[in-house]
Amino acid sequence: MLMRTDPFRDLERLSQQVFGNPGTTARPSAMPMDAWREGNEFIVEFDLPGVDPDSIDVDVERNVLTVRADRKGPSGDREFVAAERPRGVFSRQLILGDTLDTDKVRAAYDGGVLTLRIPVAERAKPRKITIDQPGNQNRQLVDA
Repeated sequence: MLMRTDPFRDLERLSQQVFGNPGTTARPSAMPMDAWREGNEFIVEFDLPGVDPDSIDVDVERNVLTVRADRKGPSGDREFVAAERPRGVFSRQLILGDTLDTDKVRAAYDGGVLTLRIPVAERAKPRKITIDQPGNQNRQLVDA
């Protein structure tokens, strides 16, 4: 199960759009994401177009997953006519449920999308339990 950590993130995102507030390390910009379960893993995709893959940092500490990225602005002396694309630091934290295996998170970056695959922990998957009975008649129960 995935949960958002900051209920005011949408309000912050709206104020950044209205006031053109670029992300800094003190106040990082938000990054849009989608998350879903597919079979025995959760998949999370973050939109990070134009971000250098070397600037992306994914950390897991206990059950908190943190994604940080930096989109540099153009170098040199330029006079912008329009500057709508956010630049600076992007950050997002997710609290991962205990049913996910945080030791086996896989990450890939392709076409401006960071994809994280987080498997369901073996201990959280349904399993059969054998019940011993006198006379060698064993039954299996499904543990849910």
